[in-house]
Amino acid sequence: MDGRLIYLMGPSGSGKDSLIEAAREPLRVLNCEIIRRVITRSAESVGEDAIGVTPEEFDRRQRAGDFALAWQANGLAYGIPSEIDERLSAGRHVLVNGSRANLRQAQERYPTLLPVLLTVKDEVLRERLLGRGRETPEQIDARLARNALFRDRRSSDLPVYLIDNSGALQDAVNQLLALIRLNVALDRT
Repeated sequence: MDGRLIYLMGPSGSGKDSLIEAAREPLRVLNCEIIRRVITRSAESVGEDAIGVTPEEFDRRQRAGDFALAWQANGLAYGIPSEIDERLSAGRHVLVNGSRANLRQAQERYPTLLPVLLTVKDEVLRERLLGRGRETPEQIDARLARNALFRDRRSSDLPVYLIDNSGALQDAVNQLLALIRLNVALDRT
């Protein structure tokens, strides 16, 4: 039986990488691997645990078919390595750091994917974005506005499972693991 793609989304600063890292070992017990995405931000850049490449390298890899999914956002290119297909075919579950804007494309390619949206209260998100120092106050305001827009349209878009990461990280980890146990473990019977 094929594995299932767990497609984690959330606004920049919502804590996706912190959640992924904190859940890494318990996910392994649930037969779930984490595959890092490729991004055209330098590997030295403060932020997500991704494979940093130049725009030229990204384009070369995309033309070579190295990505199962790829998209552009916030002036950067993102790609999910095609190795996820091998893992899923081998019966492994795979968690990726996806994009809300790319959810429809991902669901078309992986109809059984488990879409998970990591949410965070606006005031907490603002603090996190300010703390990491990558965006100007104007860029932060724009990110918060996009987040509110997505939240407001959520009911008309594809259904997603929500996890609130405004509080303790372990609470979000517990929510993610419970969601996977309920929705992915049942698929194996």
